[in-house]
Amino acid sequence: MDAADPPVEDLLRELAPQVLGVLTRRFGDFATAEDAVQEALLAAATQWPVEGTPDNPRGWLIQVAYRRMVELVRGETARRRREDLAARREPDDRRAAPPPDEELTADRDDTLALLFLCCHPALSPASAIALTLRAVGGLSTAEIARAFLVPEATMAQRISRAKQRIRGSGIPFRMPEPADREARLAAVRHVLYLIFTEGHTASLGADLRRVDLSEEAIRLTRALRARLPDDAEVAGLLALMLLTDARAAARTGPSGELISLAEQDRGRWDATAIAEGVALVTWALPRGPVGPYQLQAAIAALHDEAPSAEETDWPQILALYEVLERSSDNPIVSLNRAVATAMVHGPAAGLAALDALDADPRLAGHHRLPAARAHLHEMAGDPERAVAAYRAAAALTTSLPEQRYLTMRAARLVHGPDGPPEPAAG
Repeated sequence: MDAADPPVEDLLRELAPQVLGVLTRRFGDFATAEDAVQEALLAAATQWPVEGTPDNPRGWLIQVAYRRMVELVRGETARRRREDLAARREPDDRRAAPPPDEELTADRDDTLALLFLCCHPALSPASAIALTLRAVGGLSTAEIARAFLVPEATMAQRISRAKQRIRGSGIPFRMPEPADREARLAAVRHVLYLIFTEGHTASLGADLRRVDLSEEAIRLTRALRARLPDDAEVAGLLALMLLTDARAAARTGPSGELISLAEQDRGRWDATAIAEGVALVTWALPRGPVGPYQLQAAIAALHDEAPSAEETDWPQILALYEVLERSSDNPIVSLNRAVATAMVHGPAAGLAALDALDADPRLAGHHRLPAARAHLHEMAGDPERAVAAYRAAAALTTSLPEQRYLTMRAARLVHGPDGPPEPAAG
């Protein structure tokens, strides 16, 4: 293997969805094809580091997975289980499995069709995320389980149920019809956004971020944009991810403590990622209807381009949130609009906007509402109410870094910037 070649793990992750797409298109059975591809990937991960990467690694994987697929399809039990489904899906000339010695040129890349299949509306968001990371992202079940802090057996069951749902629904492996394509594409974008969001701020556990998830979401969104270069919302989604992830290095301090956006060292932000994100959103905004990802990317760009927190263009951010709120029924957008209102019109106006969200059941038990209220009470010079709200927010979050941050903010208001006194020795 040439020294410039990518590591085997990276190469397999790139090739996995391509190989899976070939087999699914050939046989019309996603679940069994996925099993066959996983066996081929395992064989490659074992053999290639020892024997060297083959000249045509994609072809090697296809042939190995293909042979395993033929074994499975020709098995008596597997054949009985699949005959009726295959008959419904395929025309007469494709009902029989191709002979094992048939040449597989596999010039066609089915990754986009595979992504649409994994993000089908028949699946729950949790199932779609797991299946996308496994089938398109090339992550192992163990890797996905670690990212979401669940046992591997639990994640395996979730993926298995998703594959069974696809099998039972009779969903064909092809790009959706034009009339259905935008709705399905919206589901794809949403799943990629959820993967990135979970990676950027993990909902559970001791780590603020799940770097593997955020990086994988960016990689997959880049691939989606390469296949749909004229889609402005895909460009907006990629821009949003890049502009948000550009601040990642400055979000935590030396001890892993969370640092708010206003207090971050902007010199640690990734200028290259910011430039790319700004270029993407600048390209996307003039090209037709402006969607929510483009608007969020534009807001992120205003934050990233501000030389300091004090120089942030809050009136423009507020205007963008108002447009975003009118176009999407999302309580988090309304919460962020309330904070932007406080930055433009003062904390009292922001608190009034937050009060209007108290009745929204979607925010019941969510830590972000009391956290925002605490911040605005602190802005208003009302430390007593701020402390109570910070403590309420800390009790609600399941993220340990966020919990420590909120508790620290409350402690600073009670004890001053140095925090509570150390306990007496002995």
